[in-house]
Amino acid sequence: MGTEHPLSILANQAYQAFSEMGFEIGTGPELETDWYNFYVLNFPKDHPALDMQDTFWIKEDAKHVLRTHTTTVTARELEKAGKEGRLPAAFISVGKVFRNEATDITHEMQFFQIDGGMVGENITLADLKGVLTNFYKKMLGPDVEIEFRPSFFPFTEPSIEVFAKFKGKWLEMMGAGMLHPNVLRNIGLDPSKVQGFAFGGGLDRIAMIKWDIPDVRLFYQGDLRLNQFQNKT
Repeated sequence: MGTEHPLSILANQAYQAFSEMGFEIGTGPELETDWYNFYVLNFPKDHPALDMQDTFWIKEDAKHVLRTHTTTVTARELEKAGKEGRLPAAFISVGKVFRNEATDITHEMQFFQIDGGMVGENITLADLKGVLTNFYKKMLGPDVEIEFRPSFFPFTEPSIEVFAKFKGKWLEMMGAGMLHPNVLRNIGLDPSKVQGFAFGGGLDRIAMIKWDIPDVRLFYQGDLRLNQFQNKT
């Protein structure tokens, strides 16, 4: 008998957790423009992520790529909400992303990313920390330890990385931070009037931790003769 895929189970759990916090579900294209994939998010034109070794560019169309993150969805949805006068607004999305890199037990050329953001008046880093702490406690249990560490991303300032303690070890879960003023301007918003935050990380990593799955490649084998997730979920 077939069973629901672990990533589908986890995606639905994530949608439920964020919906309870007032987030709307966002969607966007997997074939994305370089504007939404990079430049709207304050990536400089010489950023390493634009190189061929990280991004799948479309040979016949130099302006499109296979999206490297679902932050593109967050940017599109927040831009649309601003134009329609629907602020404050918050969105969550789960979708497949693509990276031109070697595969191993923790890396794949394709994987699922969970991404979200919120924009409105007087949004602070404390709001971001509260949202993510609540999310991970629902995903990994009420006793899970969460830690926020300083980091850097082009589209957030300040930036943080989120770590969860699992089996005595701190594991990086996602990147996050307050939306950079340039990003707010790029999506048509005034950073002197509204603020926002964004976050994003691999859904696969959460599933591997939650159900002790040893190899990320197991998610994508597609061999129905294998029952590699028996008793995992």
